[in-house]
Amino acid sequence: MGSVTLNKTLFSQRGLIVSCQALEDEPLHGGDTIRKMAVAAQMSGAIGIRTNGAHDIRSIKEAVDVPVIGLIKRDIPGSDIFITPTLDEVKAIVEAGADIVALDVTDREGRLDQVRELIAYAHQAGAAVMADVSTFEEGAAAERLDADYIGTTLSGYTPYSPQLEGPDFELVRRLSETVSVPVVAEGRIWTPEEAVKALEAGATYVVVGSAITRPQLITRRYVEALRKLIP
Repeated sequence: MGSVTLNKTLFSQRGLIVSCQALEDEPLHGGDTIRKMAVAAQMSGAIGIRTNGAHDIRSIKEAVDVPVIGLIKRDIPGSDIFITPTLDEVKAIVEAGADIVALDVTDREGRLDQVRELIAYAHQAGAAVMADVSTFEEGAAAERLDADYIGTTLSGYTPYSPQLEGPDFELVRRLSETVSVPVVAEGRIWTPEEAVKALEAGATYVVVGSAITRPQLITRRYVEALRKLIP
């Protein structure tokens, strides 16, 4: 099946997508906190929201009028694949109303063969697909597999990808120069300057999460910086 004709119309322009997520063991999990974060992000100019879990996808879709990228993080014993690992998660994301389904498209555990069915199902249901990759080769494979967006989300989170403290701008640049679908810069982007650099490297969109929506991690960065000066 050919790719859905959504990647040029979902987002109104290039810009910032805010990842609004809180896992079960994090303070902001539950209630309507994530929904409110998404509303605040849109009020401040975010062109899209990325979120985890059917509940938050559905809640955010009711509250904002920008595209929502949905994923479901699920631990499967014996597997390192946790971002939308199976067709069950894809179905739940689609049913919750996400415009785009995000899923792991890395070259491990036979994943590149497994995702064909997942991408096809999302397209049949009218949703676009964002491939979360960790290397240039995976990004190129994601385009061949008919992904509508390619995100650098997992660079540094597979053992064979560059283990960088900051964003993988080189991966953004290489993909942007090569693939024909929009490239989404995501991963360890902590400052506005880094977001600008990602666009300058060729990204069409930039996803920022922890630096905006995870106060425990933001606080930790300040505390660790100050500790260097505190005896």
